[in-house]
Amino acid sequence: MQITDDIFFRSLYRQHKFQPNMDSLSELIKLLTPTDKKLFKHFLQRKNKRLDVKNIQLLNLIETDDITEINKLYTDDKNKDAYHALRKRLQDSLILFLSQKTFENTNSDAHEALRLLVVSRFLLESDLPKIAFKCLGKAEKIAGHLEQFNLLNELLLLKLQYAHLPEAEDLEVLTARFMQNQSHMQLDAKLNMAYAYLRQQLQEIHLKGKVVNLTTLIITTIRKYKISMQDLMTYKSVYQILYIANEYAAIQQNYGLIERFIKRIDQFIKNNPTNQQAYLFYHIYILYYLANFHLRQKQFNQSALYLNKMMALMETDNRYYLLFYLRYQLLSALNLFFTGVTDEAILLLQQSLSKIKTTSKPEDLEDLRLCLAMFLGLTNDKSSLKQLALLSQTDAWYEKKIGMLWTIRKNLIEILIQAQFGNIEPAMSRLNSFRRRYKKYLLKTSEDQVLLFLKLVEKYLLQPHVAHDKAYQKTVSDLFKQEGHKDIFTLSFIAWLMARWEKKTAYQVLLIILEEHHK
Repeated sequence: MQITDDIFFRSLYRQHKFQPNMDSLSELIKLLTPTDKKLFKHFLQRKNKRLDVKNIQLLNLIETDDITEINKLYTDDKNKDAYHALRKRLQDSLILFLSQKTFENTNSDAHEALRLLVVSRFLLESDLPKIAFKCLGKAEKIAGHLEQFNLLNELLLLKLQYAHLPEAEDLEVLTARFMQNQSHMQLDAKLNMAYAYLRQQLQEIHLKGKVVNLTTLIITTIRKYKISMQDLMTYKSVYQILYIANEYAAIQQNYGLIERFIKRIDQFIKNNPTNQQAYLFYHIYILYYLANFHLRQKQFNQSALYLNKMMALMETDNRYYLLFYLRYQLLSALNLFFTGVTDEAILLLQQSLSKIKTTSKPEDLEDLRLCLAMFLGLTNDKSSLKQLALLSQTDAWYEKKIGMLWTIRKNLIEILIQAQFGNIEPAMSRLNSFRRRYKKYLLKTSEDQVLLFLKLVEKYLLQPHVAHDKAYQKTVSDLFKQEGHKDIFTLSFIAWLMARWEKKTAYQVLLIILEEHHK
């Protein structure tokens, strides 16, 4: 939620005598475009049976944040329950409106099959079996192609229910197909349970510092849910495993730990080429994760190769083009930047930020802004401070939306950039608040090397001349020897410290480090 909304709701809680919790209703209203709001008001007008219903009035007042007028809706304290009932009815109506709108406007194949199922049931109940079974046949073909096993189950159950009609299929054939789909449903359920368990374990690693070997965890999980390795070799399962592996590597700051999985998944893609629409979402995401893995391993050519494949698939479906566009731009810019194509990388991010759409995810937008701030900071461009100012959400928001590690990296970038341009007081203030908020977490998750890095930054802030001390320089250089300090972002931070005594920008130092590590 935006900061202004937080202020409004706190104010509303203090001032409004009914003290309603407006969050959920207001969040739902935010989903509506101006056109949607007009349609919703027409929807309410048609629904209202009496002239004294105040739902449209309440909607207008919530939109304008008019607390005074909200108080006047029901002046008598005894009408507190009536107000809450009105609010609940408005929320229920809005959910109904959104569900109808979503169903009507969604053009996906899965929704088409669902629509055919609904109309087929109506036709069967209306004694029009011939047309109904034709619609069901078309729906089943779509659902089977998409591997929508739950939807297939509903379709086949409806066919079985009316299997006594002359127009129906042979019962034995239909029953065999139904039983086969039941097996697919059970396997899909087991895979989903396994994925949910892995996600839960990932949270334990991420938030509580639980020490886990990823290979052992995956093997234990598939045994727990009685899944074979062959069952895992589908686009959906590969995507899910790759998501877990990517998160695990990010937490450990070591992408080499998942190289075995990457090789296996790369082989899977080569052995199972597909352009099926049903797998497009998973296929694009797999390519994204593969591109990210090679980027983090400093294998920039391979990363660019996967990005090209990713874009080729994105261009086949506008929905996925819009969904993945900003992530594609981010990885493309990072590849350019870390291979020395600085101006083009910065321009790519600036152009992406200038073309942001209302449908863009806020976390993707923030990711681009932080990346641009980092690029500008490393190249000693003072406009990086303006980019930092645009990162205006709270740490709690960033932790929830983007993740703890991203938020920690953001804080470190802020400290370094403020220090770089002589803003020692803001840098120290940010450093101290960072330590208060994250010290316990970093110690718990065995990420104490971040605290060591922070100590070196603090030393420089308090005594800038320490950068020319040989012992200090050796301590900084020794950071390279630690296993967790091979990641490109970690190398960027170390380069910043080294630039304090080198007569170069942090970016120039970084390119030298990357070249040495690539030999």
